[in-house]
Amino acid sequence: MVLYLMAFVGLFYLVCWYWERQVMSPFHDNYVFIMGCDWGLGNLLASQQDMRGMRVMTACLTEEGAEQLRKQTAQLETVILDVTQTESIAAAAQWVKECVGDRGLWGLVNNAGTSLHIAPNEWLNKQDFMNMLSVNLLGVIEVTLSLLSLVQKAQGRVVNVSSVMGWLSFYDGGYCISKYGVESFSYILRWSFVRSHHSMCCAEQRPEFS
Repeated sequence: MVLYLMAFVGLFYLVCWYWERQVMSPFHDNYVFIMGCDWGLGNLLASQQDMRGMRVMTACLTEEGAEQLRKQTAQLETVILDVTQTESIAAAAQWVKECVGDRGLWGLVNNAGTSLHIAPNEWLNKQDFMNMLSVNLLGVIEVTLSLLSLVQKAQGRVVNVSSVMGWLSFYDGGYCISKYGVESFSYILRWSFVRSHHSMCCAEQRPEFS
């Protein structure tokens, strides 16, 4: 029994090792737009993708965050973006369109988020929930819809940063609700890409009659 268990564990780690070393097709000079780059995951991801040769465009909430990011590398292009404001999203989307031109957007990373207002529900009000949803869910949706045509043009990817709290609700407040919404939106988005790709294939294969 122990030998079977050891063999299973060994096979599991072998599979993990194999998948971790898979390399995507060359993506040098492709455009990627990353949200929430003031600090943390977005900041680190932007620096890493820049070193790998991608054309990285970043969005920061504050000018201080944007300035700090520019100091890390002169090649990154940065825009100030508040994902709770439609006007700010529209301006950022227009900026991205002007940057990428006809090449489209190969990667969109929705990383902007907040974890404020995590407290017992009886301490909160409707606006506390709305503030959380506006950033973590509605912002993700609006940014994605504003740039979806560019992603489709480049046959690119949309990456929505969610959380384990999108599967399990461990505490009160709007955070878990927002992450459940991100999970659902991501599933819907995935199926829409599948449908559009299938329709495109069918259109390309449809015979023409004279």
